Amino acid sequence: MTTTSTKTNREITYLEAVREAMSQEMRQNDDVFILGEDIGVYGGAFGVTRGMIEEFGPERVRNTPISEAAISGAAVGAALTGMRPILELQFSDFITIAMDQMVNQAAKTRYMFGGKGKVPMVLRTPSGSGTGAAAQHSQSLEAWMAHIPGLKVVQPSTAYDVKGLLKAAMDDDNPVIFYEHKLLYKTSGHVPEEQYSIPLGKADVKREGTDVTLVATAMMVHKALEAAAELEKEGISVEVIDPRTIVPLDEETIIESVKKTGRLIVAHEAVKRGGIGGEIASMIAESEAFDYLDAPIKRLGGLAVPIPYNPALEKAATPQIPDIIAAVKETVKYK
Repeated sequence: MTTTSTKTNREITYLEAVREAMSQEMRQNDDVFILGEDIGVYGGAFGVTRGMIEEFGPERVRNTPISEAAISGAAVGAALTGMRPILELQFSDFITIAMDQMVNQAAKTRYMFGGKGKVPMVLRTPSGSGTGAAAQHSQSLEAWMAHIPGLKVVQPSTAYDVKGLLKAAMDDDNPVIFYEHKLLYKTSGHVPEEQYSIPLGKADVKREGTDVTLVATAMMVHKALEAAAELEKEGISVEVIDPRTIVPLDEETIIESVKKTGRLIVAHEAVKRGGIGGEIASMIAESEAFDYLDAPIKRLGGLAVPIPYNPALEKAATPQIPDIIAAVKETVKYK
């Protein structure tokens, strides 16, 4: 597993790691501020910014009207004038309301002005299903954002990763879409107290293996690891890779793993059709790793349906641990 900072025995939640990363950056850089709906006294929809307004005040922890277009537009303007805003959208689904600001303004400004203008901003937003929030509050739209040149796309899966990747995102001079899966907020892990940065574009091998490469994102990383532990009991060795950032994508780590195992499965929660799994599969097909494949590439993704409110149907709409286990077993049949 990639080591980016000193080891520590301190354990905090994913949510606390996000808050700590922002607070530490704001203490040392007056140009950093946060804006979003109910992020002040209320502390945000999921409580990530709770307590921050007491330390930094309402000028740097700014409550906004209920308008994602206004929030993102204000952030783009602030970034263009030298600030380094962090905007919080309550649910990642609401980025659809901010598409002109993010896709036509933030993503393209640096290119259109020959590098003389830059947009150093981070759009943080909770994504994914599993909370019973239904069709308009449970989507995974990262592949949509990954399609836009000029935007960087990050999906941390652990408390350690989220702090280091958020530091890298805040230091970046380009707009970064930073997805935080809702079900990960309460998960815990070892996180150093000091600031540290994990480079964008560097994957992490969460578990080493020899029989099949399993690339998984966000919450699916944890399901992949549970599936790998079960499969190990049957003598099947699964290598689990977390890309951590979708854009830029660490192609080298994935290619080298597939050359070693000869098999590839990609698992993500987003709808399978048009998902990042297809991009990773085609990347392997176009690389030297293709000649090492001993089995067809498999993709696991969500069904092409809106996320249901019913808990049983919600679970059925996205890949689960038994689905991953079945896909691995099918893949290793090929010799």
